[in-house]
Amino acid sequence: MNDPFCESVKMLYIKILGNGCTKCTSTAALITTIATNRGISINLIMESNPEVMMDYRVVSSPAVVINERLMHWGSTPQPYMVESWLNILR
Repeated sequence: MNDPFCESVKMLYIKILGNGCTKCTSTAALITTIATNRGISINLIMESNPEVMMDYRVVSSPAVVINERLMHWGSTPQPYMVESWLNILR
């Protein structure tokens, strides 16, 4: 059985859920920097629609969704966390 999360992914699709606050923009910058430094291709979007946030059951931002998996919410993630997610899911 094929599991898309176990196969090699050429591009990671990342959503930052939030209202555009400083924590949201710094989370996006952190993820972009780490991905670029590691040569990982990402497609990152900032999503501020409350309905989309509720679809993921997120009530506190920023939240990070990678390949439709909710990875983190409520604070700016630490760099080691982002590195771990990118290495596991790429």
